[in-house]
Order: sequence, then structure tokens, then C-alpha cells
Amino acid sequence: MTSKTILLAEDNPSDIELTKRALERSHVANTLVVAEDGPQALDYLFCTGSFSSRNPCELPALVLLDLKLPKLDGFAVLRRLRGDERTRRLPVVVLTSSAEERDVASCYDLGVNSYIRKPVDFDQFAAAIRQLGLYWLILNEPPPAGA
Repeated sequence: MTSKTILLAEDNPSDIELTKRALERSHVANTLVVAEDGPQALDYLFCTGSFSSRNPCELPALVLLDLKLPKLDGFAVLRRLRGDERTRRLPVVVLTSSAEERDVASCYDLGVNSYIRKPVDFDQFAAAIRQLGLYWLILNEPPPAGA
């Protein structure tokens, strides 16, 4: 995992823009790749479809995953990530508006690293993104490549 790319799997244009603004405001300068549905997120991660020329050795440093994605929801994406040797240790943070207890439990059962409910207020959202960037991109020690 040498890349410091962030994969944002999100279909809501407003939430995509809010995330971009929050990252900029927090001085998180990592490259942000946006996947607007579940299959596109998987194509990016597994270098298939329109991402077939991407280097499969360069996984993102972090995946921000919405649960309510079109075509293939976040649960299915997470299940696929954790089921594959190449991506099973990839840091995944669910960033969603759902506060349903069963969604939280299901995500942890599927191996998510963190579950964050999107704050409605932009300042709170920006603070959450800043803390995510600090922890997952700077402080966290990722597993060794190939481990």
C-alpha cells in the first residue's frame, strides 16, 4: 500500500462535494478517486473495467464507503473486499447517514474498520474528515505489503 490515494464510494453529488471541500479545508492533499456506485468501486480496487490499466499493487490508503450505493450497495462492496486476499486488510471507513443499529452491527461483522455517521453540519463534517485524515493517513501503521 504505497499509494496515499483515498477512494470515496459515494453517489450523492452534494456529499461528494462536501467531502472534497472538507478534505481541502483540512489540508488533506491526498488524491481523491470517486466511485459513484458499487461496481465502479470494485472496478477501481480490482483493476477491472475502466480501471483495467491501473497498477493492482497500488491500493488506496483508505476507502470511504457509503452504504446506500446504486447497483451494488456498500455491504456487498465490503463483503467482496474482505473476501479477497488482496484487499482484506485495506482500511475501510463507512461514512453514511444511516444510524440504524443493524447497519452498524452488519458493517462490523463484515470487517469494517470504523463506522461514522455523516454529520449534517458542514463544520462537524469537516472536523470528522480532518480527524479521519490525521488518523488513517498519518498515524495509523498499515499492514506490511504482501502480508
